[in-house]
Amino acid sequence: MRQLLAVAAGLAVLAASACTAPAPPRPAGVAPTPTGPATLPAPTGDHPVGTTVLYLKDTSRPDPWNLDADARELKVTLWYPTGRRDGQRAPYMTPKESELLLKGSRITGVPYDTLSKTRTNAVKDADPAGRRLPLVVLSPGFTKPVSTLTSLAEDLASRGYVVAGIDHPYESYVTTLSDGRVAECIACDSDGDPGFGTGVVQGRAADVSFVLDRLPAEWEGSGRIDRSRIAMAGQSIGGAGALAALVKDSRVRAGIDMDGTTYARIPEGGFTRPFMFIGSPQHVPGGRDISWDRDWKLLTGWKRWIVLTGGEHQSFTDGPLLAGALGVTPAYGVLEAARAAELTRTYVAAFLDRHLKSRRQPLLEGPSPSHPEVRFCPAACGRS
Repeated sequence: MRQLLAVAAGLAVLAASACTAPAPPRPAGVAPTPTGPATLPAPTGDHPVGTTVLYLKDTSRPDPWNLDADARELKVTLWYPTGRRDGQRAPYMTPKESELLLKGSRITGVPYDTLSKTRTNAVKDADPAGRRLPLVVLSPGFTKPVSTLTSLAEDLASRGYVVAGIDHPYESYVTTLSDGRVAECIACDSDGDPGFGTGVVQGRAADVSFVLDRLPAEWEGSGRIDRSRIAMAGQSIGGAGALAALVKDSRVRAGIDMDGTTYARIPEGGFTRPFMFIGSPQHVPGGRDISWDRDWKLLTGWKRWIVLTGGEHQSFTDGPLLAGALGVTPAYGVLEAARAAELTRTYVAAFLDRHLKSRRQPLLEGPSPSHPEVRFCPAACGRS
């Protein structure tokens, strides 16, 4: 369950292309030299991007992890189109958040504030622009803050989406709450318990519904959102949460699971809303994770099952893009970081454009010579 930013994002995450010659071996005991602050790739859409943060409190339910909290607190980061191209770029995370994430992920050998120096593209607290924009909810993997999906969020906002990234407190190594309190990972002590995954995704689905309930009242730009066009995407347990939210809340019209084992129970009669699996080779039919095989049969509407050759668990996050800054040696044969980000952005946006903007997407109809790493399952997707 716990696939850490360092262990899965530090060792296997950082990738050299299978078509690139491996780096020469380093002398024993010599660590790679960090490259300096990471810079996230520029968004590919037509719009400049703004971002802001909301703090919401659900007083109707206690926190599922912190027994001392009688309300569930959430941090929601919004990315959206703006007319403003200049201004202060939003921080990737605070120095304290960077410290706790690196410590929790067991990354050493670099200053603990390293990730706080990551360069983003969104202008902090810029005014939103546009009208009747679709909304995409993002949910991160277990132990990770939603900031690790910033590259994808910025790109979607530049393409004309409002993106609401949810931090689920006590399920991440660090979440900073409204008054500056830092919520650390209480759930990390329970991740081996029976039924843990099912409980997490039920909680995340409840978090999503609450955010959809409160967003109109809490964000002054919410009038720009077309609430009839809402989708959700997530990575790892966040992807499992996307399916759970889709089943629970009819406002979520379509969903994407990025490399996450699923836990939500799909109705036996089938489920017709559009859904896309996109993952690493562990998710080929008959592979290590059988949950996609099980759920594929119950998805009776528009659906796709895509596997990226050379991808691994963190290929759908910012993890590979941060490798150089963390001094992590790329793994030979794993999808190169920039290419992984490009493919993730491209296929996620194609799905959302098709189902929230009604735009035809030939890219989703089958293999493309421009994207040879992409395999369409189950027909053209044998075991790796």
